[in-house]
Amino acid sequence: MRIMGLDIGTKRIGVALSDELLLTAQGRDSIERKDLKSDLEKIDSMAVQNGVSEIVAGLPISMNGSHSAKTKEVMEFIDKLAAIVKVPVRKWDERLTSLQAENIMLEGDMSRSKRRRLSDKIAAQLILQNYLDFMKASKRVEGEKNV
Repeated sequence: MRIMGLDIGTKRIGVALSDELLLTAQGRDSIERKDLKSDLEKIDSMAVQNGVSEIVAGLPISMNGSHSAKTKEVMEFIDKLAAIVKVPVRKWDERLTSLQAENIMLEGDMSRSKRRRLSDKIAAQLILQNYLDFMKASKRVEGEKNV
């Protein structure tokens, strides 16, 4: 069982996969956007090939919590994805993940062109890792209530 994380951009879709124990997120190659049908089919195919049981897609929400035109566009994409894949698709607040990804790459002294290529993949990895950490924390709290 694995979980897939997505950072849905206009030019690329960053992809990350969890390990089997749902502890860590690893970035995968980004999907270069072509058209809606082929983008959705590529994600579905990757999900099936990797035994994905759930997909977590980053939702670009403004810092003040409001939704923008980009938020609406991504929500529509997520709804279309959910209609074709056979696993649940969850929306996850991705605030600050792009900034975190940029900072990580700057600390790694990456060139601007390499940062541009890797930013979606790293953002997807951060989205998924945040989700995995949330799940672990929720289970801990749940376990404490049952004691």
